[in-house]
Amino acid sequence: MARYRSKRYRALREKLKITDPLTLPEAVKQLKAFGTTKFDQTVEVSTNLGIDPRQSDQNVRGSVALPHGIGKTVRVAVFAQGDNAEKALAAGADIVGGDDLAQKIKQGVMDFDVALATPDMMGIVGPLGRVLGPRGLMPSPRSGTVATDITAAVKEFKAGKIEFRNDKGGNVAASVGKLSFSEEQLLENIQSFLNHLRTVKPATAKGTYIRSVTISATMSPGIRVVA
Repeated sequence: MARYRSKRYRALREKLKITDPLTLPEAVKQLKAFGTTKFDQTVEVSTNLGIDPRQSDQNVRGSVALPHGIGKTVRVAVFAQGDNAEKALAAGADIVGGDDLAQKIKQGVMDFDVALATPDMMGIVGPLGRVLGPRGLMPSPRSGTVATDITAAVKEFKAGKIEFRNDKGGNVAASVGKLSFSEEQLLENIQSFLNHLRTVKPATAKGTYIRSVTISATMSPGIRVVA
């Protein structure tokens, strides 16, 4: 079935008569011109990587702190106990717990955007993989969501640190801000994400690593960017 596109979207698509990828500054300027909705749209970067997701050593996952955050309040849940639980709360965590938090999650209560854990809590967190994993919320050392310095981890994610991981098609997408951000802020956030993505290229990946880059907003067409 063909996907329905609104009259506004089709008009913007018609306006975007560009066949070749744009430089990042040009693409951001074009995207900003699409900000005609009554709400502040989220800006997303989508990439296609030259990896084979079927190979475990070619999967890409990580986290990066964007210079200007993502323009939204991030709800952080932390698996911690004792002094670490107190540190997490003092750093601004929204939910802190252990077995009690695990039970809530098993019951389907997941009112948070990021889940962090201290290493000693992984015995409790591990069995939640089937619930948290499909939602991209499973704490992992690779993504920086399992941390010994829980104070720093909470502050970073509250400030706009983002997680990313590839899907089965080798694509990685991430929210990098709001359309109300200045062009300079969006440029710096997008460039920071892409630069970090390059640093986590799997050693076994061959050929072109970042095959394509597209930026878009919630209600806008995608704009191809020179990779």
